[in-house]
Amino acid sequence: MRIFSYLMGFGFSIIGGVTAIAYLNLITPERGWNDYFRFISTRIECYLFPLGVIIMWISLYFPSQEE
Repeated sequence: MRIFSYLMGFGFSIIGGVTAIAYLNLITPERGWNDYFRFISTRIECYLFPLGVIIMWISLYFPSQEE
């Protein structure tokens, strides 16, 4: 179960990270980093990156209940 949750979190973080990097192509010289962060904060797929990191962290640092 821990391996599955780790892989699921890894997949979420890959999807969210690639999407956030892809949105970097939308930055023009007239717009700054504030506009970029404001834009990706409205995109639901960019929330997958922190969610995936949290899922991976939980699967690694909290022991399973099985004995």
